[in-house]
Amino acid sequence: MVTATHEASHRLFQEHPEALAPVFEALGLPPPAKTDFHELSPDTTEIRPMERRADTVLMFEPDMGEHFVLAVEAQTKKDPEKARNWAYYVSYLRAKYDLPVLLVAVCRDPSTAAWAMGPFECSVGPWTTQVTRPFVLGPQTVPEVTDEAVVAQQPALAALSAIVHSQSKRSAAILEAVARGLVSFEPDVTRYWFEVVEVGLESTSAKASWRKLMQNVVTHFPGHGTLFEEKYLEGKAEGKAEDILHALKVRGLVVSDDARERITGCTDLDTLTTWFDRSLTVSKAEDLFSGEDDTASS
Repeated sequence: MVTATHEASHRLFQEHPEALAPVFEALGLPPPAKTDFHELSPDTTEIRPMERRADTVLMFEPDMGEHFVLAVEAQTKKDPEKARNWAYYVSYLRAKYDLPVLLVAVCRDPSTAAWAMGPFECSVGPWTTQVTRPFVLGPQTVPEVTDEAVVAQQPALAALSAIVHSQSKRSAAILEAVARGLVSFEPDVTRYWFEVVEVGLESTSAKASWRKLMQNVVTHFPGHGTLFEEKYLEGKAEGKAEDILHALKVRGLVVSDDARERITGCTDLDTLTTWFDRSLTVSKAEDLFSGEDDTASS
């Protein structure tokens, strides 16, 4: 089943394979460059009734050095069936591309990470025919990023660190450093990485902490009207206006063009919050603004 963690892993390594830096360091290889990779089809299906699909499959083709295929899998729990599938992925990709295959498992849970290291053997009696040994990106192998400067230099690794260490005692410090470091980017880039981490944290307790940090560190200079703050508040206002209109629609209330324009044109979050609360009980859309017109005309 595809979970939010799988989706975050897929997007992270598909779009930013440089996050695999800890793997290359452990293997004694130079740090990877994004241009050295290109994505391959994750489909490893041979027999239709038995569909198999890896999370992410990449081809590593540096100008100099060994070429090989990477299959990246996010794993949230121990699963003997998945271990058997991993052996199939490796064999299939090795035969299809005629290149060595490196299987990388991404795990948040320490016990799952320890299990995922294998080795997983296919044996008959004393004879072992095949051995699968994934390289695990987990709490034991991914560095704890607590330096904002590192976040600014390696956002993909920082995002991976925040996700992988979400269950560790240092999680709060990592999340705070990553959040503050991400603010150094342009607003659109910051929002992208905030979302990658949020999706990767899935249903963990760390997700609530991350969402709170997203609000608290939106700007280093709150109230100063910086571009980032303006863009952030604009997005919040648009979202709140959509919530109001949706509430009115669900309740079957007609929204005139004037009322709609007033709601969508408002940028004051306190006012929008008041209107949203009223949208749950008013008998007509115009009642959202009750008392405000009288105050303005007096």
